[in-house]
Amino acid sequence: MAKLYFRYGAMNSGKSTALLQAAFNYEERAQRVLLAKPRVDTKGAGEIVSRLGVARTADFLIGPEEDVEALFDDAAARTDREALIETLDDPGAPVSCLLIDEAQFLSPVQADGLMRIAVDRDVPVMAYGIRTDFRTHAFPGSGRLLEIAHTLEELKTICRCGRKAMFNGRRIGGDFVFDGDQVAIDGTDVAYESLCSTCYLRESGGRLL
Repeated sequence: MAKLYFRYGAMNSGKSTALLQAAFNYEERAQRVLLAKPRVDTKGAGEIVSRLGVARTADFLIGPEEDVEALFDDAAARTDREALIETLDDPGAPVSCLLIDEAQFLSPVQADGLMRIAVDRDVPVMAYGIRTDFRTHAFPGSGRLLEIAHTLEELKTICRCGRKAMFNGRRIGGDFVFDGDQVAIDGTDVAYESLCSTCYLRESGGRLL
């Protein structure tokens, strides 16, 4: 039986880089992988983008109400060359692994679907995401993955002070903010910084919101 893996970490912990490296490792051995991410993550216009500058187009995007199992089955059944890497000799080869970026944006129902893909279809699923938002609240997808994944792995990064970063601070116009919608994709107006617990409490005025 294949397993569902959840690899989580604060911002800038190398989650997308690790995902793309995992895809490369499979494909170097001529094994087929599928890459996906939630549609709400608009960075890269359908691409999975590493902060190191590496990018790759996702094989499918997952809308908020869409059936992740049906999307996987449809993508797995494709035989057109554009949907697969050029180095594969057999474009109809079975999928050896499903890799999910920004898994925190999935719904709990979609996280359950990832479990069923691993168990019922015997395809390993590696989901990468952030555990908590800028208010230290669990994202729905991450919370469910922490509950059901066979294997949990923390990807570590450091705070500006050198300690291990745990939390994600949201900045608007250079200032930390602690109110607002849970989802705000980083870009021109919004940025995030990984913080240790000490620095987070200092910036929040001692509050864990």
